[in-house]
Amino acid sequence: MNPPAPHIAREARRGFWLGVSAYGLWGLLPIYFKALSGVGPVDIVAHRIVWSVPFLLLLLAAFGSIKVAPQVLRNRRTMRLLALTSLLIAVNWLLYVFAVTSGHILAGSLGYYLNPLVNIVLGRVVLKERLSRLQWVAIAVAGAGISGLAVQAAGQLWISLTLAASFATYGLLRKIAEVDATLGLAIETTMLLPFAAVWLAWRAVGGEAVFGASTGDAALLLLAGVATSVPLILFTAAARRLRYSTLGMLQFIAPTLQFVCAVTIYGERFTVWHGIAFGAIWAALALYVASLLHQRPAGGDPGELV
Repeated sequence: MNPPAPHIAREARRGFWLGVSAYGLWGLLPIYFKALSGVGPVDIVAHRIVWSVPFLLLLLAAFGSIKVAPQVLRNRRTMRLLALTSLLIAVNWLLYVFAVTSGHILAGSLGYYLNPLVNIVLGRVVLKERLSRLQWVAIAVAGAGISGLAVQAAGQLWISLTLAASFATYGLLRKIAEVDATLGLAIETTMLLPFAAVWLAWRAVGGEAVFGASTGDAALLLLAGVATSVPLILFTAAARRLRYSTLGMLQFIAPTLQFVCAVTIYGERFTVWHGIAFGAIWAALALYVASLLHQRPAGGDPGELV
């Protein structure tokens, strides 16, 4: 097979680093949310929604994407799907912020390690995609690994499983919905905006410090829209330049960084059962990556994975 054209190779390399940047920022989000541990999880998510809307609308206006919004808004099927995805992303954000601020970053990390494996299961059950033998083995290994943790740490495992299930289902529905990532997120957050605004207003009327206890808290909350949207923009740009399999492999960067933050920065307890579960997940992910490599077209060069 002929090597890819120079401009295609350049775009692929650019997409690779855009993807690394996106998942790197997602992986460091625990540090951001941990700095807001004095603010309630619901308040943080409400600010995340409120300040994402104007930021995303500015981006849509700047790139001209807002012109297609009326067409999307008139599509009842797409809007029904976005109503469901808005609920799923709200649950996912709220649970993840709760996990970080309550000292369960490891549980959140495990959830996002499980996510690609849940994607495989949903792809088989919902989209009727065929699974390779390696993918079935990967699912079995992951299931065996978390079974022990289910017995020893059931109090945290529900966080991991709910995060994985909610985000995987969100991704599935967004795959079906005919709308690009930035516009879709703008519509989702706009749907959630009234609830977030009413929550913050109710808290403020009740005398609660909805902007935190310090100027630093207020600044971080005001930047919540940027912290939410920038990684997604980088991800969208990467997705346009990379093979889907490459993007799937890059997604393991985020939970790995979350894992490192939990153990090395915040000193979360890493038990033998955590070691067994994470070891099984990493083995399963290695099998998952091997299955992607095995499915590469015959004669293709390694550069095609990017």
